[in-house]
This record gives sequence, structure tokens and C-alpha cells, in this order.
Amino acid sequence: MSGRYLVTGGAGFIGSHLAEALLGRGDEVVVLDNFNDFYDPRIKRENAELVLAAGGKIIEGDIRDQDLIQRLIVEDGFDGVVHLAAMAGVRPSLDDPQLYQDVNLRGTTLILEALQKRPKTRFVFASSSSVYGGNEKVPFEEDDDVSRPVSPYAATKRAGELLCWTFHHLYQIPTTCLRFFTVYGPRQRPEMAIHRFVRCVHEGESIPFFGDGSSRRDYTYVSDIVGGVVQALDRCGAYEIYNLGESATTTLSELVAQIGVACGQEPLLERLPSQPGDVPVTFADVSKAREMLAYDPQVPVTEGLQRFVAWYRARP
Repeated sequence: MSGRYLVTGGAGFIGSHLAEALLGRGDEVVVLDNFNDFYDPRIKRENAELVLAAGGKIIEGDIRDQDLIQRLIVEDGFDGVVHLAAMAGVRPSLDDPQLYQDVNLRGTTLILEALQKRPKTRFVFASSSSVYGGNEKVPFEEDDDVSRPVSPYAATKRAGELLCWTFHHLYQIPTTCLRFFTVYGPRQRPEMAIHRFVRCVHEGESIPFFGDGSSRRDYTYVSDIVGGVVQALDRCGAYEIYNLGESATTTLSELVAQIGVACGQEPLLERLPSQPGDVPVTFADVSKAREMLAYDPQVPVTEGLQRFVAWYRARP
């Protein structure tokens, strides 16, 4: 049976892919996005055109607009809300923590306040692997201690999970929090590492290479993430937290080498010191998501990079 869903941030990277996936299976999708200038708004406008072409509806607005959120969620009503809209990125959050708090916490609170008036609406909150901070125990499990985030961005995501729990406890809103692990793929934000590195290689520029190359990330292809989000939306019941990752790690040195192979060109490096707020490793234990969501990531990083480079080269 098809459903009716609101996707906040749905003109962004993950959101536009998710909207297309839901529309492709016959659901009705309304996207809410403010098309801000965190990166070139034309990119999200292009994503929005793809969503419109697939049959979706676009509303331009901000999650901090209380009247708009009340009207959308309380009056219009949805079977589910997938909340992806947020200020993203660890490093930018160091420069403007107040903005991150305002968007990521106040915006999320306004959505939850609206949902308390329609408490049967399923709610999926996009969290982040950043909540694990400098955790040295790997792979990361959902019940690990996440009380010490190391960036304002990570702190807002952990606080968002806690807000979700509070509103679920008070109003029984069916809620699922998803901790995404370094998502990449077509339409990825241009400042993100893989997109930036591929662009540097193609343009003959040096890749900004932070640290000694030993830092490790669990890179997750966007189609695997979208599959997990759809499963979480369909199975959202009580309150749960899930990791969504590839459950494999790649060092920065390995990533750059693999990008060079995918591009057919030797990368140039600009060696720089490690960045504040960065963590040495992210590594998802996805056994809970496999068991309860039938989550099944399919795209290893070598294949995902080949797909990304093909998309990059095919752009107009």
C-alpha cells in the first residue's frame, strides 16, 4: 500500500535520491527545502527538478518556520516524516555553532512539537556517525557511549536523538534514528571529500590531504543508505537507533589511491595537518540493522568510486 511522506531537506544529496525511490514505488512525496547557500543552490534546484519529474511536490521553506511546519504536519498530515534537513559538516560547525544549534535543534524541536498532535505519524531522524566522537572501540555499536561528541555538529545530532526519545516517551511517536556513515555517490555535496578529490584529480589540482593518511572511514554508497532509510520508514514502530554504513573501512591513503585508479590519473597531494573535530576512525556495526531492517549494503567502495567518477564525467 502506498503512503504519503514528507521529506525535509529533500532537494539535497540523500533527500533527492530518497524522494525518487519513494516515488518510484508509488508513494506520494512532498519535499521541504530552503535551498540555502551552504553550497551552490543551483545544485539543489537541479535535484528538485529530478524530484518534480518523478512526480514529487516541492515546497520552499525552512524547518524553523513554525507556522509552516504546523500547517504541513498537523493540517496536511502524512503517514511518515523523514527529517534530513540540517546544517551539515564537522568543520563548518566549528565556525558557527550557534547556526548549527538553531537549525538542527530548534528546527527538529518544531517538527516534534507538530508531531505530538499527530502521534501516529512515523518519524525517521537522520543522525550521524559523528556522535561516536573519538570512540576507539570498533566497530561502533548503537549502545556504545556517545556522551562526548567532539564537534558542535556531532553534539547537535546526539542532542537530536535525545529530543526524539523524549517526544517518543511523552507522546508515543513511532521514531527511528539513523546514524549515517560517510555517504557518497552521485549528487554528493561538492565540498565533501570524494567529490572534491575527484574534481581535483580531473582539474590537475592538488588534493588537500589532512594528517598522515591513516585515518579510516566507513564510506557508504547512497543507494545503500536510501535502501536502509526506506526499510526504516516502513518498519518504524517504537524508538530505535540504527547504524547505516558499509561495515568496512578505507584509509585516507587508500581512498586517494583508489580515486586515482577510478580516474585513470595520478593524484597530486597537498599535505596538511590533521583538522580539529576530525576523528581517527568510523566503522559501523550494522548487525542490528541487518536483523531488524533487512539492511543489506551492496556497493563496496571500489565499485562506488567507479560509479561516482562515471557520473561526474557525464555531467553537462
